[in-house]
Amino acid sequence: MPKIRDSRVLIVATDGFEESELFGPREMLMAMGAQVMLASPDLRPIQATVHDDPGRTIRPDVRIEDARSADFDALVLPGGVRNPDALRMNKPAIALIREFAQAGKPVAAICHGPWLLVEADLVRGRKVTGWPSIRTDLSNAGAKVVDEPATIDGNILTSRNPDDVKPFTEALVELIESSASA
Repeated sequence: MPKIRDSRVLIVATDGFEESELFGPREMLMAMGAQVMLASPDLRPIQATVHDDPGRTIRPDVRIEDARSADFDALVLPGGVRNPDALRMNKPAIALIREFAQAGKPVAAICHGPWLLVEADLVRGRKVTGWPSIRTDLSNAGAKVVDEPATIDGNILTSRNPDDVKPFTEALVELIESSASA
């Protein structure tokens, strides 16, 4: 089984991501030895939000259309409202999310990030969670919605909000280390 220190994790985000939901998992994973890369629609720095206020920026490592699931062990989809809302309309982003899921690799989405799982048609029949305002969307897409800090159903991991970054990341580490496909 792979260890987190040997893993490669891809984060997909664009402007409007919730700062702690990208930087938190990224820093925790890197501290454990994982290689973490960021993909975005282009390579210009992207702007975080802290709730509704501007946050830090970060420069992507790769464009979404150039990223391949075969090069990574897991995918992380941070929330924020604008970030997943914009990425839902990005065909290469949705294709990449489906590629990870079809390969059986962990796909982890937090807060509003599960919107992307709805767009990729990955929640039907699965137990998931997310930010309260998207739970109806999750349910309408066929998911069984729960209210838990970190919910794993197969290779899909979902979480509710910025306060859940630690249990979300711990659950991701568990998924990566138990994943036969990594």
